[in-house]
Amino acid sequence: MKDGILVINAGSSSVKFSLFVRHRGEDPDLVSVGQVEGINAHPHFIVKSPEGEVLTEKKWQDGEIGRDGLFRHLLDWVETHLGDAKLVAAGHRVVHGGMHHSKPVKVTDGLMKELEDLIPLAPLHQPHNISPIQELSKLHPGLTQIACFDTAFHRTNPWVTQTFAIPYALTEEGVRRYGFHGLSYQYIARKLEQVDPALARGRVVALHIGSGASLCAMKNGQSLASTMGFTALDGLVMGTRSGTLDAGVLLYLLDHKHMTAKDIENMLYKQSGLLGVSGISSDMRDLIGNEEPRAKQAVELFIHRMCRELGSLAAALEGLDGLVFTAGVGEHSPYVRKEVCSHLEWLGVKLDEQANSTNHSTLVSTLDSKVQVLVIPTNEELMIALAVDEFLRA
Repeated sequence: MKDGILVINAGSSSVKFSLFVRHRGEDPDLVSVGQVEGINAHPHFIVKSPEGEVLTEKKWQDGEIGRDGLFRHLLDWVETHLGDAKLVAAGHRVVHGGMHHSKPVKVTDGLMKELEDLIPLAPLHQPHNISPIQELSKLHPGLTQIACFDTAFHRTNPWVTQTFAIPYALTEEGVRRYGFHGLSYQYIARKLEQVDPALARGRVVALHIGSGASLCAMKNGQSLASTMGFTALDGLVMGTRSGTLDAGVLLYLLDHKHMTAKDIENMLYKQSGLLGVSGISSDMRDLIGNEEPRAKQAVELFIHRMCRELGSLAAALEGLDGLVFTAGVGEHSPYVRKEVCSHLEWLGVKLDEQANSTNHSTLVSTLDSKVQVLVIPTNEELMIALAVDEFLRA
């Protein structure tokens, strides 16, 4: 009998999941992908094959089923549709792993306490990452569960990259730069080794650009610096998140606008970024080509801040050999790739506009470009499945 692995990536109102089957000596095979949407309103459960065929779908009315019932439904579906395989483990994306976790770990009571203590560092993500672990523990007590951390890939950063210039006692308590999107960057490092081993050993900036966005400077497949820091608010302009902000702005909002910490948190996470600047949308697809002046400003600010951060990471790497675009915008927006690369010609970047215009190209730079530019779709779910598979083999 084959072993099945359930991969879960949970948010506040939705849970994405993937089902894999293990094979001896090979990467796990993806057999289905699904999502539970509208958990707090009108739940919608849908599962598709890897090719996009709908395998099952079910909807509930508001109040008809609770979160525990939804997970029971998910688990029942998984266990009855694995064919000749048996569910043996679940892997979870957990945004924050703190200072001490540089690799995936098995879930224990002690680990759960650690993850709960980290909630203040990722208040909009961590509680929802923890919840499925708790639900599965109740519904399937014997199931092996593995936590995979978005911060873990960045634990290779040197101390100077991780440290803020604040009283050192706070640094020792954990107030430092962590970096996020690590599962995505880990996949890019792995895939780059397969696509171009020489470039994988060089100086590369990966651009994970979606509704959440960050950049990661990598050398020899390891993270040296990231635009995200203590929280997932730092760095680039994002869909609804502000990115880097002068701390004095927060003091001003507290002292002169009399906003509470909760008010500021809501503003910075949910009302800022592309949405805040444009007043129209948090989705880049709605803003590119939009003639409204604030829509244009939002796109220009997004590009400007990204290019400034790219320059800083190129300096941290002491040069640049490659750029890798990934995630929703990075993979599917030729316009964003073109605009970013046009501002990096001083680094030797030359974009092949014909290759860039199609989403089927991996290499989108010209042959004489000093910096190679690639588009590689990310696959965080596979990285989690591989981590679980490795644990089961140990």
